[in-house]
Amino acid sequence: MIHKIIIPTPFAVGDVNAYLVKGDVLTLIDAGPKTEEALIALTHGIKEAGYELADIEQVVLTHHHPDHAGWTDAFEKATILGHEYNQVWMTRDEEFLQYHDHFYLQCLKEEGVPEEYFKWVEKMRRPLNLLGSRSIDTYLYEGDILPGHPDIEVLETLGHAQSHLAFWSERTKVLIGGDLILEKISSNPLIEPPLNANDERPKSMLQYNASLKKIQQLPIEKVYSGHGNEVYNIQELVAYRLEKQKERALKVLDMMSAGEKTIFELTKQLFPKVYEKELGLTLSETIGQIDYLIEEKLITVNRNDKGILLYEQS
Repeated sequence: MIHKIIIPTPFAVGDVNAYLVKGDVLTLIDAGPKTEEALIALTHGIKEAGYELADIEQVVLTHHHPDHAGWTDAFEKATILGHEYNQVWMTRDEEFLQYHDHFYLQCLKEEGVPEEYFKWVEKMRRPLNLLGSRSIDTYLYEGDILPGHPDIEVLETLGHAQSHLAFWSERTKVLIGGDLILEKISSNPLIEPPLNANDERPKSMLQYNASLKKIQQLPIEKVYSGHGNEVYNIQELVAYRLEKQKERALKVLDMMSAGEKTIFELTKQLFPKVYEKELGLTLSETIGQIDYLIEEKLITVNRNDKGILLYEQS
């Protein structure tokens, strides 16, 4: 049994979905943002299924973003499970948060972003007050079986987040997919720092494409997604989304025909009306297309005191 609970959020994305899954263990997948309105909706949704908050035995997170990982604190007796990357966020690890800020500042400099926009580093932390503070009790990895649900397999599906997991039942042909694939729009592959500061920046768009291709190979009939309605015809939808991403990348490539550009200059050109309001999202999108073009050997990278300069491969 999978019972969907729709939870309001204060974010532009709108409502978020949580899922109550009945098995040998009563499991809640995702928990909404830590707001009073969200807790009311979560409590009502659980009661609608015939349970109380205290009946939840484990809370499983698809990823660490606050619209999904807020109300773990409401389930004191439950075990909390998720990707290891959740932990530094849930525990507010100060060393990681300082490294996180330094990572984004360096990114802004390399992307050729003017100093007046460096204040965006603070916003990159996301609203920690809307995130739960429970530690992750059990880390989940690719290929694990979800405790209490012997027919549900854990899939690591990075890209939208460095903590992103999805949950696949071959028996029912159902995927609980978090923000991996949504009905109406493509998810944003967001730039996030690696857990290990010595590792290279994760190439979120390439990760996301690989995650889409992974689920495209499965005989999925229905996806319970993190936002909006259930998703069907996965194979066709993934093929369409991948083709649209390629088209956007080639549009970026066309912008370089006039000569070298910084990532910030490309972002302004791609998103002239929203880049200042949504600098983090728009830069992530541009970087994703650049990573794709570099992977395809269509552009070359140069570095100087202006940051990373990009030009079309001759």
